[in-house]
Amino acid sequence: MLTTELKSQIDRVWEAFWTGGLSNPLTVIEQMTYLLFIRRLDELQTQKEQKANLLRQPIEAPIFREEEYPLRWSRFKDADPEVMFRLFTREAGVFDFLRNSGHRSAAFTKYMKGATFMIPTPRLLSQVVDMLSNIDMADRDTKGDVYEYLLSKIASAGQNGQFRTPRHIIRMMVDMVQPTLDDVICDPSAGSCGFLTVSGEYIRQHYATELYHDEALRHFQEDMFMGVEFDPTMIRIGAMNLILHGIENPQLRDVDALSEANTDFTQKATLVLANPPFKGSLDREAVDGKILSVVDSKKTELLFLALILKGLQLGGRAAVIVPDGVLFGSSKAHLQIRRELIERQKLQAVISMPGGVFKPYAGVSTAVLLFTRTDSGGTDHVWFYDMHADGFSLDDKRQPTDANDIADIVQRYHHLPAEAGRLRTDRSFLVPVQEIRDNNFDLSINRYKETVYEEKTYAAPAEIIREIESLDAERAVLLNELKEMLV
Repeated sequence: MLTTELKSQIDRVWEAFWTGGLSNPLTVIEQMTYLLFIRRLDELQTQKEQKANLLRQPIEAPIFREEEYPLRWSRFKDADPEVMFRLFTREAGVFDFLRNSGHRSAAFTKYMKGATFMIPTPRLLSQVVDMLSNIDMADRDTKGDVYEYLLSKIASAGQNGQFRTPRHIIRMMVDMVQPTLDDVICDPSAGSCGFLTVSGEYIRQHYATELYHDEALRHFQEDMFMGVEFDPTMIRIGAMNLILHGIENPQLRDVDALSEANTDFTQKATLVLANPPFKGSLDREAVDGKILSVVDSKKTELLFLALILKGLQLGGRAAVIVPDGVLFGSSKAHLQIRRELIERQKLQAVISMPGGVFKPYAGVSTAVLLFTRTDSGGTDHVWFYDMHADGFSLDDKRQPTDANDIADIVQRYHHLPAEAGRLRTDRSFLVPVQEIRDNNFDLSINRYKETVYEEKTYAAPAEIIREIESLDAERAVLLNELKEMLV
């Protein structure tokens, strides 16, 4: 659990970076990621040493060789600032160890190519190391919560319309699709890997006993979680997020998900959870031809939907956030992707979310699409839900509120047959596929919902005028009384 004291400790570390000259939130998180990882490697080495001592055997696959012991967190954390800084910046020092020790350490080192140490002074490095040393991160859940709190401090949108998906929205989507131990879960626009970490938490919560078996644990640690992200900074941050949530060897790919280079994604995933980029368009020649065969477009939100269909196994499921324009856009490409989802695949649900869900990053209205790849159709009814509240105010402050539709959404989604009797004036209802066809495959909830207008009766104009005259006469009397009091 992330306590107030833990938050205060992290805030002090954050403030130290800012006062020390690092003001870019992504840079701060990336530098903190390096420090947290070298601390994590030291913890893993300590565990190996304890096991070796207990069994009276040599250390199995040591992370640090004996000559590298000065590079361990426990060895340098109390050193003089100048000495510590030299350990980080010298050749074959701490930072070189992070970049080059992938054959002996966890998966994170695979994503260290191009990483740069940017802490400018010995004083700042020593101050931050000391602060991080005082944060108790022995518990896996605490590690994950600490890093999630760090990620929440990213206060500006990334490139190409990327921004952090609120954790409670991710959890809603995960609770709706209910991952299993048999799944291979993928996010083709992984960012900080929020969808993958929450899915991991769900698996640990619902399959704790099964994870004691070696094969299930191996699948969980090595094969279950796939992510694609072309930004090298974000892939390092995402890898660290997964590792601190107890997923030591995630399958992350640092390629452009929409390009032909993304060969590993093809029909491997059984479950996709994603919030793809909304903005911008791409050079058509840079896009994989197999994606263009599904939807002929330059718009990233449409191309990612086609990519997800391409990457899912037959029978695979998806929950994807899209901008509202995908639901009712009139272009040939918009119609093409909606027809694909409804006629060739099985579209189950459209959850319309209010515009404030992604504030302060963006005010765009969005929806969650839930569908299954069948390549043979299967859509009979589509379930619509009109979300009004997500537990937070819909302004830039996003303060907690009592109004929250999420629990109702999840509960109703898992009992869709009971929705058959709902009226179009209700918050949620089912729409038969033929009606959607007749409306040119429009998936906007406003196309199908019915609004009940309350009839109001107003007084006749002559009566309103008499009331005004009466009020005016009363005002005149009171004004005369006031004048007499002043004489």
